[in-house]
Amino acid sequence: MTEEAAGVIVITEEKKELNNTILSQSNGKRAFCVALPVSGGKPLKLTADSPHEFIPFLKGSSIAWLNFPVEDIKKDADMIAMSLGFSSSLVPTLFSSYLSAYEDRDTELGLKLPAVAVKKFDVLISPILILIRKDLILTIHEANVNRLIRFSRYADAFMRKIKPNLIEQDKLSIILTRIIDENNNNNFEHLRELEAQGDELSKNLLDPMAPRGLIAPEIHNMKHALISYLDTLWATLDVINSLRHGDAELITDNPKLLARIGILSDDVNRHISLSEHMSEVLASGLEVLQSIYNNQLQILNNRLASAMTWLTILGTAVLVPNTLATILGNSAFALGPEDREWYSVLLFVSTVVATWAAYWWVKKRGLLPFKVD
Repeated sequence: MTEEAAGVIVITEEKKELNNTILSQSNGKRAFCVALPVSGGKPLKLTADSPHEFIPFLKGSSIAWLNFPVEDIKKDADMIAMSLGFSSSLVPTLFSSYLSAYEDRDTELGLKLPAVAVKKFDVLISPILILIRKDLILTIHEANVNRLIRFSRYADAFMRKIKPNLIEQDKLSIILTRIIDENNNNNFEHLRELEAQGDELSKNLLDPMAPRGLIAPEIHNMKHALISYLDTLWATLDVINSLRHGDAELITDNPKLLARIGILSDDVNRHISLSEHMSEVLASGLEVLQSIYNNQLQILNNRLASAMTWLTILGTAVLVPNTLATILGNSAFALGPEDREWYSVLLFVSTVVATWAAYWWVKKRGLLPFKVD
């Protein structure tokens, strides 16, 4: 054996060992492949733990879909893609974009789509990579994203319906459209969680005893969650439109099949409209909350003004008899027990007159916080 051949064997063994390491950390989830055989007949299925185990299986297939769940997609996806014949720069290029990406290289096509999960106000976004060449669709995602794993359970029944007389581009487009639709439907389901949270907030706004200091942050958190969710829908729509109008060599030119991609675009647009409507509802909720705060402040101001008015009236009423009592109590007047009757009448009459005079003055100047008939 030559040194060059020995080196190739060593590199191959190292690649196999690395591939096995990648899948050994995938939480017990196994890679799954379903393929249409070259000779025709029923679709074939295979599960394995590393990319190189699928290579002999793929050689006997005309069209195949291979799904790979991994623990760390940014670390493992590049090696898996290269092991299955994709260029080394394809995956890094897809990850250079934020939420979504579209990369057409004629002989291979790369897509990155967001997979959304909503837990109350937390929007968790995970990437799904879709790599395509003339006879293979490879999807790579993290192990906690199980939507494509569920689809793989009946993928063979779906592929059985694909007509064998179709060209490769048509078959690839049919499978790709179904994969994107599966991801979109799962993303759309999480809008219900945001709607449920919005309904709960509406109930709290109707409760006059609800703590407004807690409701305002909740509305803000839901608004932020909706914005994040909308970002994923717009990112998905960008990829679908690029796929629809990009004229990729690997995608069909069949108008009927392209119309299916158009339906995906319409579905995303419809859910974008629903999400934006919810955002408008939340904005109106914030306005209602601000109006409630303003009303509460106005009520408090009215109560304080009323208290100050009555304190002014009472203070004036007490001031006059108190002044008379102070003056008449001086020794210069030498009042005795025999003066108690007219003295008491004087204090009472002065209190009533002073009270009425203070009330009349406040009312005349319009200082009362309420209307008195």
